[in-house]
Amino acid sequence: MNLPFFYKPEKAAMNDIVVMDETASKHIIQVLRMTKGELLQITDGLGSLCTCVIQDDNRKKCTVLVQEYHFHPRKERQLSIAISLVKNNSRFEWFLEKATELGIHRIIPLLCTRTEKQHFRMDRMQGILVSAMLQSQQCWLPEISEPVKFGEWVKLPVGGAQKFIAHCLEQDEKKSLINQIKPGLDQQIIIGPEGDFTEAEISLALEQGFIPVSLGPNRLRTETAGMLAAALFSLV
Repeated sequence: MNLPFFYKPEKAAMNDIVVMDETASKHIIQVLRMTKGELLQITDGLGSLCTCVIQDDNRKKCTVLVQEYHFHPRKERQLSIAISLVKNNSRFEWFLEKATELGIHRIIPLLCTRTEKQHFRMDRMQGILVSAMLQSQQCWLPEISEPVKFGEWVKLPVGGAQKFIAHCLEQDEKKSLINQIKPGLDQQIIIGPEGDFTEAEISLALEQGFIPVSLGPNRLRTETAGMLAAALFSLV
């Protein structure tokens, strides 16, 4: 049976006493109705997985003792998605959730020419990543950056990674993403805003070595395209 799974950003080790924060403590004691002697697991989002026993079932400061410690190395292959923000926050949050569940390592919110401005709350976005990590019982929390301008990010050096751009313009050189992914290599892909990239943005990406790819015959919403790219990366 899977044990209840919680996030504690501070690193823990064997026999450490860990005090859970008030939110987690209330969930453990009031919602799950756990008591002294019961087991749960905590991760720091950096590969550590600790099995702990409840020592003090205080609903504001639940205290647990680390009984087992395991480190789960991250896969060497790094998967990154740079994706335009969208005007509907809930749709972008849905993408963050699904990308986390699928094991994406890094998410870069982009500000493209046609990106509609929106308020970006890093604390809320980080919370969604944490929830999705816990729900899928993973030990690695994806990295997410503050929004960055397309023209700045696309010029950053990326050593050895395959670089893709998915856009909607009809071009003969575009090939299916799934057929272009090479196992064992890092991959990153750029997903554009509602209304797609401008021709100037596409040209700039191609100049920087990005490979133009298709995600299928249908025109997809930004967040759907991002989720599909994440799924294809995870299959190879």
